[in-house]
Amino acid sequence: MSSVDVVVPCYRYGHFLRECVQSVLTQSSVQVRVLILDDASPDNTEEVAVALAREDPRVTFVRHEVNRGHIATYNEGIDWASADYFLLLSADDYLLPGALGRAADLLDTHQDVGLVIGHATELRSDGETTAIRDVGFKDESPEMILKGDQFIDLCFPRNVVVTATAVVRTALQKRVGGYRADLPHAGDLEMWLRFAANASVGVLSSFQAVCRRHGSNMSDAYFQQCWLPDIQQRMLVIDRFMGTCGHLLGDADRVHRRMLRDLSEVAVGFASQAFNKGDIDLSKRIEGMALEIFAGVKMTPSWWKLACKRTVGLKGWRLVQPAVRKVQSFSKA
Repeated sequence: MSSVDVVVPCYRYGHFLRECVQSVLTQSSVQVRVLILDDASPDNTEEVAVALAREDPRVTFVRHEVNRGHIATYNEGIDWASADYFLLLSADDYLLPGALGRAADLLDTHQDVGLVIGHATELRSDGETTAIRDVGFKDESPEMILKGDQFIDLCFPRNVVVTATAVVRTALQKRVGGYRADLPHAGDLEMWLRFAANASVGVLSSFQAVCRRHGSNMSDAYFQQCWLPDIQQRMLVIDRFMGTCGHLLGDADRVHRRMLRDLSEVAVGFASQAFNKGDIDLSKRIEGMALEIFAGVKMTPSWWKLACKRTVGLKGWRLVQPAVRKVQSFSKA
């Protein structure tokens, strides 16, 4: 029977912690251990974690005296792991029954696979749910195997992996290393690219986890800021990934060029959104960044659309925007 080590970083999620850990301990067909890492939470995390460790010997609890941040906490968990497979599971998420068994079966069967991902359900605070299917299936098979270069093409410039579903080979995780301190907001994306440069990726058609969406998600504060930091982080992902893994790619120049082109188009989209909100200065700054990333973005439809907006001006665009949306809705129908 395969073994899976699950690290549960927790900061101010004490009210979610028990459900998260219990969802791991009740998994079938695998041997599990859980490490709860409390990053100096000011809530009742310690109380809940101590009780969980007392109730089940498979649970280990470590509390930080001072807050170390999520990157250092993640890497502490990676250092601890020693099982066949490894999962990093945020305390506000939880696994669905059989998730680890399904992932372990795929990894057991396909030795070339280093990372297994699956679908997830987003659970909002009002109880509403949404399916997250970022990597879709073309047929009815329960799983598919993507070569690393195929996955890299899918994964960038946006992160298509729901971290709560990402079960990896522990030995490969140790070899590719931990999360980067200079990528606090895009570390997951860079990590999955690293895995894909070293191994194939398995994708399960099943729903593997539930991810909560609530007012205190760590990522919310970041994405409520302007778009510039996001583009800068993803540009740094390209630099770090190509610098460390470029030599492992069959056609590194093609991959690099495609990443730059795709990120530049994302930047143009952000510039267009900033224009719509009336922040013309920010829009121009992001537009300039898009050109620096990939000058060829000037030949794309998204660039032409932004140029048209600038030509008619903000007031003119707001007048014609309803008509444009109506035309777009007809074209999609």
